[in-house]
Amino acid sequence: MRSSRRTILAVMLGAVASLAGVSGPAAADAYPSKPIRLVVPFPAGGTTDILARAVAAELSKLPGWNVVVDNRPGAGGNIGADLVAKAPPDGYTLLMGTVGTHGINQSLYGKLPFDPVKDFAPITEVAAVPNVLVVNPAFAQQNQINTVNDLIAYARAHPGKLNMASSGNGTSIHLAGELFKTQTHTYMVHFPYKGSGPALTDLAGGTMQLMFDNLPSSIALIKAGKLKALAVTSAKPSAALPGVGTIAELAKLPNYEASSWFGLLAPAGTPHEVVVRIQQEVARSLATPAMRDKLQAQGADPVGNTPEQFAAFIRAELAKWSKVVKDSGAKVD
Repeated sequence: MRSSRRTILAVMLGAVASLAGVSGPAAADAYPSKPIRLVVPFPAGGTTDILARAVAAELSKLPGWNVVVDNRPGAGGNIGADLVAKAPPDGYTLLMGTVGTHGINQSLYGKLPFDPVKDFAPITEVAAVPNVLVVNPAFAQQNQINTVNDLIAYARAHPGKLNMASSGNGTSIHLAGELFKTQTHTYMVHFPYKGSGPALTDLAGGTMQLMFDNLPSSIALIKAGKLKALAVTSAKPSAALPGVGTIAELAKLPNYEASSWFGLLAPAGTPHEVVVRIQQEVARSLATPAMRDKLQAQGADPVGNTPEQFAAFIRAELAKWSKVVKDSGAKVD
């Protein structure tokens, strides 16, 4: 009788466990069992989208993996980030976060609909990217602007006459420009777009005069002669743009540095085993020579760190950009 009761109890417990779903190592072993949505909080064509699609393509080569990119632009990346923050924490909705969504926006916006730390489970930093100061070639030629210092001199002589595009309020592209304005004592009119793609279209077309874009999304236009690169915003020059120096060195602004980064995050509460599984697969793909060469040719440096390292990095970035926002006086406009 007791044996029969034990059998019935075991069956009942097994049924409950089945209904509740697997956890621990079993969750990682069974993952993924359906398509994974990778939310990009900016339009197609920008660096966030480029990196997300590169990662999605690599992961989709794995047996049973199908990663679909879903562009959800708006509000400097906040709309897409909020969507993921409120998604089921099962590993099937991920975010390609940025220095904007998880470094800058908390200080720039009065109130966010999500907490960049509490509402997310960091997976891995995908890549670090310098920004590049690019200008419309026709505008540069017409006004004899060939260097960063030429641009500064023009901006000082024509306050408010330069249109500065960005991929949106709160992005590193926006903040790089605001920091430049503060340190060079210039005034340029900021025009936020819903991503780098449409901003670059207007810049190349002449509606805008300059932009501090992420290098991967503008490098093709630079090489095609449709944009003119004056300098990079990173502490060191980029191997992807030989001969192009840094703003800090060229403009003698030693405290100027405003680079970008991009990384994968899941909703808080996602099983740790699933987070680790994704991180391991992404890190493996980033370490392959083909992937590294592909990203570095576009000006991006692959990372692939652990969830714990990425979490610590995000906390440091929030503190860093809080000071930059305060010192620059940048505001959402």
